[in-house]
Amino acid sequence: MGRCCFYAVGTLSLLLLVTSITLLVARVFQKAVDQTIEKNIVLRNGSETFDSWKKPPLPVYTQFYFFNVTNPEEILNGETPRLEEVGPYTYRELRNKDDIQFGDNGTTISAVSNKAYVFERDKSVGDPKIDLLRTLNIPALTAMEWTQLPLLRDIIEALLKAYRQKLFVTHTVDELLWGYKDEILSLINTFKHDVSPYFGLFYGKNGTNDGDYVFLTGEDNYLNFSKIVEWNGKTSLDWWTADECNMINGTDGDTFHPLITKDEVLYVFPSDFCRSVYITFSDFESVQGLPALRYKVPAEILANTSDNAGFCIPKGNCLGSGVLNVSVCKNGAPIIMSFPHFYQADEKFVSAIGGMHPNKEYHETFVDINPLTGIILRAAKRFQINVYVRKLDDFMELQMKERPSYEPSQTVSRVWGRKHAHCCDLGHDDMGQPSVSSRALSPGETGGGHPVPACDEHLPAEVQEQADLVGR
Repeated sequence: MGRCCFYAVGTLSLLLLVTSITLLVARVFQKAVDQTIEKNIVLRNGSETFDSWKKPPLPVYTQFYFFNVTNPEEILNGETPRLEEVGPYTYRELRNKDDIQFGDNGTTISAVSNKAYVFERDKSVGDPKIDLLRTLNIPALTAMEWTQLPLLRDIIEALLKAYRQKLFVTHTVDELLWGYKDEILSLINTFKHDVSPYFGLFYGKNGTNDGDYVFLTGEDNYLNFSKIVEWNGKTSLDWWTADECNMINGTDGDTFHPLITKDEVLYVFPSDFCRSVYITFSDFESVQGLPALRYKVPAEILANTSDNAGFCIPKGNCLGSGVLNVSVCKNGAPIIMSFPHFYQADEKFVSAIGGMHPNKEYHETFVDINPLTGIILRAAKRFQINVYVRKLDDFMELQMKERPSYEPSQTVSRVWGRKHAHCCDLGHDDMGQPSVSSRALSPGETGGGHPVPACDEHLPAEVQEQADLVGR
């Protein structure tokens, strides 16, 4: 009996010793791995990390979808807009960082992010240079907003009355995306030269960049890897009414620091959103057998709360949950941002338009990140561009009857976008290769008092970007 106890105790002691040694070795090994990652995931000239950051190796496709306005005359009479989605029009997106310069101590790096688009006919439903869309007259609506400026009021009002503008206009997909010469903007350009005579949803964004960035390399601290410290020479924005709202936080969304924990809140600065946003942990995921932490953009980002009061423009003028007035950073154009189909927005925005079907699966923004390396394994970035419409009494060729259920103004959707990224395997999209698809729509409009998707033959514009960042 004593001998059995002796052997049992001895065996247990040996197991505990082996377990302790195993745990110790595991901790030492994990620490060694962490230290190796910290030292190597740095933006250092000539490194693999730097090369992938400079020129992403995988193809990206952008797809544009348009919502067709099926009842334009009824809309003018105050009825609910009815929309029909059309697309995709697919473009190959070419991306690279250029004008790269390292700071003196190697802790910062400056660059611009170039993008160019090449049309892919075999992946599209039609020819963008031929297919016509009836869409919202955004240039005229923007000019109407400029009448609020004292120095421009009289002359722009005179132009709008002399050149009676229609609420809906017809253009090709190519013109709506990349630009066309507009009558009203051309007239305004003769005395206000900083106003371009051209308008397009993505005018000036093909073969260009969104400004000069200064990033942290992660050389001094791995937690700072690819964080933005300056954009267009500024360390903060000046559009919003609260200092915390003007902060430039986080990365550009293409990369994150390594060794991420689920308790972290990650920040991203998407310049097209005109503000920084944060993402929070949601679920554990597995992508092609690799562990991932799923982060999502929470509803609180666009909630109508005191924390977001600094984003209300003008100060105190909050439109409701789920929308963001970004006219202050769009040269005065009445642009309102939201998630697609007014996902997570107030119900009044959804019910105001026929054809809005918010759905978590299709309209939620998320990113799946490998916690060890910080590499994005899968992601979907989705947003919608809307147009805010004031009363059109004096300036439009056709007047809209006010809808009793509407406020004096209305927001009309233009574009919503999704960027989807998937890492670690090639050929997982329906095109047989890694891809990014992006959907954009044109504007259409009505004149009530709710956000509504807008477009011509296609009311709201939807932008869906899908990217498979694979083979890393």
